[in-house]
Amino acid sequence: MDEKDLTAVQPGTAGGASDGEPLIEIPSVEIAVPPRLGAVEGDPEWYALYTRSRFEKKLMSELVDRSIEVFLPMREVLSRWKDRKKKVWLPLFPGYLFVYQVDTPTNRYRILNVPGAVRFVGFQGRIASIPQEQIEGVRKFLEVKLAVDPYPYMTIGRRVEVIAGPLKGIQGKLVQKKGRFRFVIQVDLIRQAVSVEIDASDVRPV
Repeated sequence: MDEKDLTAVQPGTAGGASDGEPLIEIPSVEIAVPPRLGAVEGDPEWYALYTRSRFEKKLMSELVDRSIEVFLPMREVLSRWKDRKKKVWLPLFPGYLFVYQVDTPTNRYRILNVPGAVRFVGFQGRIASIPQEQIEGVRKFLEVKLAVDPYPYMTIGRRVEVIAGPLKGIQGKLVQKKGRFRFVIQVDLIRQAVSVEIDASDVRPV
């Protein structure tokens, strides 16, 4: 797999989990896990799964082997070793990965039973799904191969839509960092965000 190709990895093709490989899962085929017998089948949605520290890639590989659709956003960073520098792939949101499934007790159990899985993210003991547009926004950031950075989650800021360039149509917030404009997209459920530098003329208020 080309390290620069931030595309999809389908179940059964995850490959190794070394630091030199971008284990990013952007599914092109929907895989619905059968619901519990007798349960009413719902639509699959995206859910955030909290993982053990540094277990993101290993857990992703284990879930893909079980035919569970997974999205693990990654970014390439320059790691400084004692005698050299090396580019490695690290999770964009450390401690989280995303699974696409029909939410049933059986499906939750078989995921949480995988070593490295801690819990689903939610409120008051109930897991919550992530809006599709937020997952698609993160995917778009990765697909256009722009330099993305983790960004502190914001509760205020002006919401804008990109009207030009490779991110056209994506909505997020416009902020300033060191005198330059950056476009930020948030994943509300896990209170995480990513940002990319953008020309202010390429966005409009929404």
